[in-house]
Amino acid sequence: MSRYRNLMKKISPLIVVLILIAVYVGSCRTEYFQPSEPPFGSRRTGHPAIPPEIAAGEREEPVISVYIAEKGTVEQMGMEEYIAGVVAGEMDPQWPLAALAAQAILARTFTLQKIAENGGVPQRGAHASTDIEEFQAYSAEDINDRVREAVRITRGEVACHKEQFIRAWFNAYAGPRTALADEGLAFKTNPPYIHIVESPGQDIIPPEEGNWSASFPLEEVRNAVMETTGKDPGPVQEVKVSEYGPSGRVVSFLVNDCKISAPGLRLSLGSTEMRSTFIEEMKIDGAMLRMSGTGYGHGVGMCQWGARALAEEGKSPEEIVDYFYKDIHIVSLWD
Repeated sequence: MSRYRNLMKKISPLIVVLILIAVYVGSCRTEYFQPSEPPFGSRRTGHPAIPPEIAAGEREEPVISVYIAEKGTVEQMGMEEYIAGVVAGEMDPQWPLAALAAQAILARTFTLQKIAENGGVPQRGAHASTDIEEFQAYSAEDINDRVREAVRITRGEVACHKEQFIRAWFNAYAGPRTALADEGLAFKTNPPYIHIVESPGQDIIPPEEGNWSASFPLEEVRNAVMETTGKDPGPVQEVKVSEYGPSGRVVSFLVNDCKISAPGLRLSLGSTEMRSTFIEEMKIDGAMLRMSGTGYGHGVGMCQWGARALAEEGKSPEEIVDYFYKDIHIVSLWD
């Protein structure tokens, strides 16, 4: 019996120490013991308000007015119905579900940001328009079950930066990497959430879709410069790069001695002919300016081919969006 008491005297302090350690660990609230961050879809803090002109109540889906360019009429529709048409118009409806869903998040964000900024399309008396030159592409006839599911699983989700809707720029194919807004769009500043990332789209896009070449009559180039800058460069004898941006794109050209922004020249010559400002070769050949390059679009924000590649790797819609923009959070604004 005495041997038992002696043993207990020896181990009792050890038991007390172990109990105290367990209590301490259980009560710790240091960063090492915090639960992991919730999934993207469950983030509900720090979000912007739905623009008051379309707000329908707490966590209620807005109804917006849409200018139907083909009919010249304005129609009322639920936001999610409109987003389905945009996704079908902006991306191949047969693409992976996660890529279509990422497009839905951006289409929803784009729409709300524009309405919050200036009412949407005030010249049409509408919040949105089906005219791609005014707003976003829209194709109700191309909506399929995959598009409907992409919209459903991201219902109400938008991308934000510091309680503001981001400018949800996207492009068809960014080439090897995306662009900053001031180089790809000649935007006055570069928003803090826009950054340069490698596009995984380069690994899957067919070469004939990723690369391009075009020829322009020199007189057309001269007219494009005059239209964009208001200055006449004279008969075109020389076209050269004036400045490259950090992504490797051309920021500006010199046509003779006249400087013109690369995005401006592209839009003036035709964005479906001069498909990007990622120029690989350029020369004057007789009375023609010949160019070749890679990419399709301004290259800012989400690359759609890159989104497809990430979807094929198993990334979620929210992870795809998060890859192309930095310091953003995705929130759900309505049920």
